[in-house]
Amino acid sequence: MPDKARVAVLISGSGTNMAALLYASRLPDAPYEIVAVGSNDPEAGGLKLAEAEGIATFAIPHRGMERTAHDAAMADAIRASGADYVALAGYMRVVGAEFVGAFEGRMLNIHPSLLPKYQGLHTHERALAGGDAKAGCTVHLVTAELDDGPILGQSEVVVLPGDTPATLAARVLIAEHQLYARCLAELVTRPYRTDWLVERVRALALALPEAEERESHGAPGWRSGGKSGKFFAYVSDRHHGEEHVGLLLKTSGQDELLSLCEQQPDIYYKPAYYGASGWVGLILNRPGVDWDHVGEWLQRSWRSVAPKRLTALLDAADEF
Repeated sequence: MPDKARVAVLISGSGTNMAALLYASRLPDAPYEIVAVGSNDPEAGGLKLAEAEGIATFAIPHRGMERTAHDAAMADAIRASGADYVALAGYMRVVGAEFVGAFEGRMLNIHPSLLPKYQGLHTHERALAGGDAKAGCTVHLVTAELDDGPILGQSEVVVLPGDTPATLAARVLIAEHQLYARCLAELVTRPYRTDWLVERVRALALALPEAEERESHGAPGWRSGGKSGKFFAYVSDRHHGEEHVGLLLKTSGQDELLSLCEQQPDIYYKPAYYGASGWVGLILNRPGVDWDHVGEWLQRSWRSVAPKRLTALLDAADEF
């Protein structure tokens, strides 16, 4: 990663999960930093702790405000802090679709149950009433549906004989403090990890008609189907001394290749070996990759090598 990811944390109370994220961020290998702590309650105890630790804070009371207006004000304050990611840590507000959309894929939450079990409140009471042998916590991406986003990680906590909601909650909270920092670190480093980038490319490439994956010179590659299928994409992981994890794609030739590299050097590069044949490198290990754009490039490159019967199938599908 070129820089640490900047994270804003939203709280409504004492902020123990916020504190766990903050102190984890100060470890030497932490890939993120806390740049702001915000709340819907000016009296939230966690704000005082954040201030004492030198973190910028903001509080926007929700009482008397419509939900959409309050969400918008909170989103503006987060943007003003320069945060790239948002961590909800005991933020006791259901956020609306517009708020979620503003930070899609970059906002996460921790919930005190093993989702999809026990969405919403009173999770420990419900786990005990259900006779569960294990409780726990879940970190997930935030979507418009309550406690229903993609799961980033879970930690199980055994239920002991005689547990009460309070005793169970105390142990689950310890697990939360361990899990949240690990999941946040994993999320913010994803855009720079080759394994995650390859998985994203793989899903897009294999969605094309009769595309298949084949390794080539130690690199994952994708080609059109059939015995005579030709490669249309490769992932190059810093090959030949390059600094990039790049997606190699076919262009129309040297003129287009050189034009792309000259006009947008932060996105494209001329790869060693393949560049001589008109292949361009689309840089993947950088902030803000537009995966729709990656998908469009993959389809274009695939079309350049796929049999006409396959491109006709895709054209027909596009018409509907």
